Amino acid sequence: MNAADGKKPLLVIDDDRKLCGLIREYLEPLGYAVTAAHTGPDGLREAVDGEGTFEAVILDVMLPGMDGFEVLRELRKKSNVPVLMLTSMGEEADRIAGLETGADDYLPKTFSTRELLARLRAVTRRTHLLEPAAADEAREFVIGGLRLDEGTHVATVDDQPLDLTALEFAILASLMSARGRVKTREALIEEVSERKFDVFDRSIDVHISALRKKLGDDARAPRFIRTVRAVGYQLIDGEREMGR
Repeated sequence: MNAADGKKPLLVIDDDRKLCGLIREYLEPLGYAVTAAHTGPDGLREAVDGEGTFEAVILDVMLPGMDGFEVLRELRKKSNVPVLMLTSMGEEADRIAGLETGADDYLPKTFSTRELLARLRAVTRRTHLLEPAAADEAREFVIGGLRLDEGTHVATVDDQPLDLTALEFAILASLMSARGRVKTREALIEEVSERKFDVFDRSIDVHISALRKKLGDDARAPRFIRTVRAVGYQLIDGEREMGR
């Protein structure tokens, strides 16, 4: 797949051929070039061979050959391409499992075309934010041993680079830019996912958990990210608070 014609390459991995056709029919007039794969192994092969090519991947959970979670686990070993996970209506366990495995966002199987387009635009916009910012727009934040530079899109902890997804980088930048103020879950999800907050939505909590692991942070004795119960999250300098 190439984007020489200016279209945005998109990979859909779903064994429902009719659904794949509907997605293609809706998105191609809007500037997307849709490639479809109908088994887990075929989808993984397309995604890996096309690393750096696809703008995003839409991935179903139930697939022949290997399920969507296994496809995602293998894909994340090689690529940070944005992934939208398709889940059955009300299957919270699938949504959480997908996010924990490395999905950027999820869509219920009953999605509307407008919702599909909005989610796609949001996840791909975050990826493009990893491109160097203009010098007059770039910000740099330093809190304790944590440094984040929006100009180079590099984040380090104790001078060691962090391998962050576009969404994790956006969450960290949002927390650091708040300069110690508490960011509510609602504010975070609307800022980085560009969608309305649902009180039953645990996606931000899952992404925060992944971010903590990469920071080597402990939720019970945080050095960087403090949970403010029933409210949200706060970026702190834990060592300074402890007088180290």
